Amino acid sequence: MTIRNNMTLSSVEKNKGLAAAMKMEPAGVIGIIRGSGMKGRGGAGFPTGAKWHFAASAKGERKFVVCNADEGEPGTFKDRVLMDEWPDLIFEGMTIAGYAIGAQEGILYLRGEYTYIRKALEECLAKRREENLLGNHVLGNSNFSFDIHIHMGCGAYVCGEETALIESLEGYRGEARNRPPFPVNTGLNGMPTIVNNVETFAWTSAILVNGADWFKAIGTSKSTGPKMLSISGDVECPGVYEFPMGTTVNDVLDAAGCDCAKAVIIGGASGHCLPPAEFSRAICYEDISTGGAVIVFGPDRDMLDVAESFLEFFADESCGQCTPCRIGNVKLLEGVRMLKCGKCSTNCLRDLCALGETMQCASKCGLGQSSPNAFLSIVRHFKNEILGRACTAAES
Repeated sequence: MTIRNNMTLSSVEKNKGLAAAMKMEPAGVIGIIRGSGMKGRGGAGFPTGAKWHFAASAKGERKFVVCNADEGEPGTFKDRVLMDEWPDLIFEGMTIAGYAIGAQEGILYLRGEYTYIRKALEECLAKRREENLLGNHVLGNSNFSFDIHIHMGCGAYVCGEETALIESLEGYRGEARNRPPFPVNTGLNGMPTIVNNVETFAWTSAILVNGADWFKAIGTSKSTGPKMLSISGDVECPGVYEFPMGTTVNDVLDAAGCDCAKAVIIGGASGHCLPPAEFSRAICYEDISTGGAVIVFGPDRDMLDVAESFLEFFADESCGQCTPCRIGNVKLLEGVRMLKCGKCSTNCLRDLCALGETMQCASKCGLGQSSPNAFLSIVRHFKNEILGRACTAAES
């Protein structure tokens, strides 16, 4: 997939951030990450420095650094590009994190469909071991040894959730755990564990090179730094872009070459659908947040077809552990198909929306909590189109 604009990461000198970290105390490294204000780039937006601080403070015989490379959100592909283009920065960021929290082992949990990337990643790891950037006494630091291995996922969307990912690493079925306890205290094999996104680790390396103030000066006061976006759909120039946090949807559309979008879904299949009247909204944690997906729909797209496609995905990907998600996604999908056939009344549609809102509150993990998002926002913004199509189907 094409990189469409200049990437800050391309100018970051490899291993300079790790060398800087080795000259500091672990608490100092965590202080820089906290000072940058960086929040996790996987979508949840938890402050990275705070997560590392909790893990560093936790008691455990072993600690783990896990890179979540299980990029399963439909419409998201920026992590794949980062692993293709800058694997050193990702592994460097993981090593910095390991030093900061006192871990000796890192694991990159790689999406099963990304098998073709694995060889290049393994070669990168081998080279880093040869250069003493991994292994015993990293860069001559007698107090720090750290290595990384790759674990292949099995294609389950739910393993993008950190506790389900940890269950998978332990050899179990990918299902979300009850929280608390949290992974920073009781993670992999019951030990303190941090799980961060691919992009988060890449920016970690950049922050250690350029400083917390550099990162904090980009974006907004509550959403600092740049953000990678995977832009796809009805645009002239799909690809991976870098924007400052706080960029408007209109600016993203202009960059990608689209001046007639009917709708934009921010956050992939689990995201929110915006109509043109809301294209002035900002992509940041205090407004419209995203793990990286921006899907654009042109004027000829049927939004009911879009809702059906997404709900088919979630009905198939639900792990089935909790009733709201297991049954709810199937019922929402049935309702959309009833609408397409003209067999869903206004009262029925109202009940479907109520079901979606219940799922958001009652589902155990982020899959069920977010799977109704696109459907509910499509109904909210395109209700007349949906009911009009339903009436036409009923008449025919």
